[in-house]
Parts: sequence; C-alpha cells; structure tokens
Amino acid sequence: MDVQNIELECPGCGRPVTIGQKECSCGRPIVISTFSSVSQMPLPELNKYAKTYQRALTEHPDNPELNSSVGMCYLKLKMYDKAFEAFEKAIEDNFDNPETYFYAAISLLAGQKAFLTPRPKIDKIEELLNAATMIEPRGVFYLFWSYIKQDYFKRKFLRTSPDYVQMLSQAQDCGYSEVDRTNLFSLLGVECPSALL
Repeated sequence: MDVQNIELECPGCGRPVTIGQKECSCGRPIVISTFSSVSQMPLPELNKYAKTYQRALTEHPDNPELNSSVGMCYLKLKMYDKAFEAFEKAIEDNFDNPETYFYAAISLLAGQKAFLTPRPKIDKIEELLNAATMIEPRGVFYLFWSYIKQDYFKRKFLRTSPDYVQMLSQAQDCGYSEVDRTNLFSLLGVECPSALL
C-alpha cells in the first residue's frame, strides 16, 4: 500500500482522510509535522489526535509520518520518553527529515535544563543536532545546539569545540528569528540564558 494512502479518520471531525492530505476539509491538519500544530491544541483534541495515530500505527508501525505525529502529541503532553521513542522510530524509517532529529533532541532534555542532564543524553542530543544540521542547516537548530554548549559545557567548565559562541554565530549566519528563539525555549520549558540573547 502506498504510504500516502493510509486511511484514517480526521481526529477533529471524523471524516475519512488519508495521511497524504495536508488538512481535512474541516481545516484541521491530518499529519502533524511541526510542534506549532499542537502547541495551542486543547487537551481533549490532542488526545483525539494521539488516539487516531496510535490506532493507525497498529496497522502501519513503520510509518514515519504517523510516528512523528504521535511524537508531537507526546511532546505536548510532556511524555518525553514516549515522544523520543516515536521520533526515534520515525528516524529509522525516514532518516532525511531534519525536524524529526530536532524534536527527538528536544524530547531527550525532558523539560530540564541541559546542565542537569546526564552526559550520555547530552552526547545523543549533539548527535541528533549534528544529523539535523547536516540535512538542513537551520538557525534554530544551531541556536538549540548553542544552548547545549552554553548551559552544559560552559557551566560545567568542559572544553568543547565549537564552543557556544561559535555555535551562536553559526545560528546567526543561518538566520533565526526572535519567534524561533521564543518558541524554542518555550518548547524546552527553560528560560533562554542571557548569554544567548
């Protein structure tokens, strides 16, 4: 079966749709590709989306769009371990989507400051951000990486290359907006360090 023709019900209105459609005729997204799609979603609606994706994943467990979409729902619900598992599964089945690596890295922080995160998780976050920037060098990816370098490495007096200043410069070269920064730190659940302003 063509993966774009996987049928499901619109989580909003219940109409039959396929994941190849961007949105239902009711105006709601079918597949969630960015966190902004769920950031303002009320809890009952978010639960409908998560359940719809979970049902579809029982028949199509290797579908990266479904795994990434349910990962976004889990991330919004602050179910970080489940979010990471879903993003990791999405990466296994489609390793050329930089957003998936980015959101997987965010879920590994689990709403904590980088400073409080164990080193193996920091190493994995850096690995994921490296993969994301190799696919598409975006300013917000480098900004997140700069935060990791500043809050973990600099605050623990650990050497790292490039350091957070160089990574922040890379973020600026690739371009990011104030909205990107606000959304990133809102998603991380931590305050943006003054060193990154």
